[in-house]
Amino acid sequence: MIDQYKILGVDENASMSEIKRAFREKAKQYHPDLAGEGARAYMQKLLAAYEILSNRQRRFDYDRVYRGFSGKSGFNYRDYLYEQANNTDSGCDSRTREQARAELIIFELFHFEEDAAISMWEAWGGLSFPLEKHLGREDWMDCSFILAEELDKRGFYYETFCLLTALLHEERRKAYFRHFTEDVEIFLKELIRLRLRSAVDDETWIECMQELMTLGFSAHDESRWLKSQAETLIKIGETAAARAIFREAQKRDPSITPSAKLKKVL
Repeated sequence: MIDQYKILGVDENASMSEIKRAFREKAKQYHPDLAGEGARAYMQKLLAAYEILSNRQRRFDYDRVYRGFSGKSGFNYRDYLYEQANNTDSGCDSRTREQARAELIIFELFHFEEDAAISMWEAWGGLSFPLEKHLGREDWMDCSFILAEELDKRGFYYETFCLLTALLHEERRKAYFRHFTEDVEIFLKELIRLRLRSAVDDETWIECMQELMTLGFSAHDESRWLKSQAETLIKIGETAAARAIFREAQKRDPSITPSAKLKKVL
């Protein structure tokens, strides 16, 4: 498990002012504008550590989990969660079991047991498993982003798309990622441009393009996605709809040009 105190260079008993001071000093040293792009990854770790340790509740939760992981207490949090998550006794509260499962997934992700986390997530319903119901908002968003990264690595592109779009909807509603929102958007755009199309059928692709239109991206981005939607509509024989959709693309970006397929139906 990542030692957030070590990243900031402070003691586990550091005061809030010491944590803030340590972050400011390291941020000056490792900010990409000063230290170059090579420092960006470390700067992100600094920001993540600061966001955990500067929030009293998140710091308390982190300390509880970290002590169990590092052996600083006799309580094994992982074993406890496994026991609760797999408790099928008739007297067991289903809500308690579901919450333990959600917490176990995020616990394994944060402890670099990604394969175990994904296997459990799939076994317990995948996209149908309501992580957001059983985790705090920030934990759910952190968990969903890490889960999306790991699913993407393993070729689960549609599931990755669904997690990322859900995250961006929530981020638009109330900011949490802030500095990282652009990274989430870039991740989603690369997924769409490079990997998603070959993983889904035509109807699902059209649904994905429609979902993107609800996320508040730029007119330039939306015009490209509308064009792709129109081209797919032609493939399934919906030429009238394709014409209407491409006209919407042109309204957003008049410079967009139709493909050969589109020219035939315009």
